[in-house]
Amino acid sequence: MPSSPDLYAFVRGELVPLTHAYLHVSDLAIQRGYGVFDYFRIHETQPLFVEDHLDRFYESARLMQLDVPMSREALRETVLELAQRNNLELSGIKLLLTGGYSTDGYTPVPEQASLVMIQQPLTMVEQSVVDRGIRIMSHEYVREVARAKTINYTMGIRLLQRLRELGLDDVLYHQQGVVSEFPRSNFFIVRQDNTVVTPAQDMLFGITRKKVLQLASQQYPVEEGVVTLHDVWQAKEAFLTNTTKRLLPVVELDGQPIGTGKPGEVTLSLLAAFQELEQAALAKASVV
Repeated sequence: MPSSPDLYAFVRGELVPLTHAYLHVSDLAIQRGYGVFDYFRIHETQPLFVEDHLDRFYESARLMQLDVPMSREALRETVLELAQRNNLELSGIKLLLTGGYSTDGYTPVPEQASLVMIQQPLTMVEQSVVDRGIRIMSHEYVREVARAKTINYTMGIRLLQRLRELGLDDVLYHQQGVVSEFPRSNFFIVRQDNTVVTPAQDMLFGITRKKVLQLASQQYPVEEGVVTLHDVWQAKEAFLTNTTKRLLPVVELDGQPIGTGKPGEVTLSLLAAFQELEQAALAKASVV
């Protein structure tokens, strides 16, 4: 991550210039890749859906047996302080919690846990990508402790070269043909009868996923359950959801088109509804 002398980060209890934001080599994030994180957008100085993200951050910490060394109220206040200090128009803040400084490089020491906040400018996905949709491949893999948002992205990073070689955009995980998630996104299909369906096992509960399920239920039948690769190829539409991409149409899987091979009307209608929800949430937060 490029360091800027104009930006600040929060590291182990202190706001410091990003150029001075470091952890000791004994930290378990470095030694063993042990930690959790969360990430949310900041519009000017206002975080989007911050309470949902804090819920998930604390739940990830619980699942990984890590104690957040700060109360929820103090954590929220520090997020706002960092956003105000950096004063970026559009950005993302990443909350990181690691096993901390360990004397043996293996055993977490609760009082040495490392809480880090990093803020960086953010560029949202271009409209041209939404207009054409993305092409993906499948790969058999299930993340360990899938309900936790851990810092272990080894498989996704290993597959980047394969994606480049094939000219594809992302990889969809499955186990014996049962779909779960992307490395950084949730997955949805739209059946021929306009039922909106998303996997319910071996995946992370995304915040955008949660909001889209609420929006979809107001217009279409909705299901959380088993989705197979066969279901994807038989679907009318497919799309992914995450913080920086909102909803992004998926038009091809493993060389086979999904539906018409173009972004579908249900996907685009939900994208429009989600953007309206964002604006309403930000407007409400700004007057609190």
